[in-house]
Amino acid sequence: MKNKYRILKIAITVILLGVLLSFSLKKFSGQKITDNKISVKLSEKTPVYFVDEKDIREIVKKENPSGKVGDLNIPALEKKINALPAVDSANVYLNLNGKLNLDIKQRVPVFRLNKDGRDFYVDEKGVEFPISKTYSHPCMLVTGNVKPDEYEKLAELVGKIDKDDFSKKYFIGISKDKDDYNLLTSEGNYKVEIGDLDNIEFKVKGFKAFVEKYLVYQDPQKYNMISVKYQNQIVTTLNPYFKENDSILNAGRKELAKAPTMVVAKRTETKVKPTEIKKQSNSSKPKESTKPKTKTKPKETKKTSEKKATTKPKGKVKIE
Repeated sequence: MKNKYRILKIAITVILLGVLLSFSLKKFSGQKITDNKISVKLSEKTPVYFVDEKDIREIVKKENPSGKVGDLNIPALEKKINALPAVDSANVYLNLNGKLNLDIKQRVPVFRLNKDGRDFYVDEKGVEFPISKTYSHPCMLVTGNVKPDEYEKLAELVGKIDKDDFSKKYFIGISKDKDDYNLLTSEGNYKVEIGDLDNIEFKVKGFKAFVEKYLVYQDPQKYNMISVKYQNQIVTTLNPYFKENDSILNAGRKELAKAPTMVVAKRTETKVKPTEIKKQSNSSKPKESTKPKTKTKPKETKKTSEKKATTKPKGKVKIE
């Protein structure tokens, strides 16, 4: 019995709500939606101004020329606002007092991409949307042939840079050269080569350690590139236009110039050795034995005679 009463109560409340809604709709269907009864809320954590409230009100008027509540097609209006490039999501609904509410969430650009001669923004979801003529949002500039499937990873990288004080101080842009990404720095004319977008935190930590332990004591103009794309290794490229690098670069060129000659010498030695061994193996043994015999006999006699001549007077002196 108790369950039956509960079911009856629920049914009665639903019927009453339906009657009230139908009564309110009939009551407000003939009313006009004035500007005072349109509420536009732009809710974002980061303030952006791609969507103008005036433009939204104009869209409402175009979708409902009569201005009456009963003639308004809410799903169609919501779809129209969601189709705007800078809109992430839109929620349109009417209150019981006939007030139209539009809750709009705009897209927040993470970086600005210059690709194939055109500029556009990309949000954290990896969605492209065009640049506004009236508003420019401050964000990191990225250049190069970045593929759409790399947008999300690139947005994560930019987000990590913005959250880290060290990275935010040093890195002001990103460029892609072929398949390698480079971080553009605010100090000096060097760039930081990171390769792909994997293990970004580890690569940034490696560059940070290099800066704190070594680069702080060096002139930032000394380097042209600092590469951290290799695992557990940092490779630097000197700037050829930096005067202090002239002696280092000249020494390097001399070593490179010597390198080919050393290689040739080694190769000739390896070629000569086997030929010498073959000649020695092919030569006959009696020739080797006869040559020293003919040469050594007269030499030995001369030496012995000279030794005897020198020793005789010494013996005579000792006897006296």
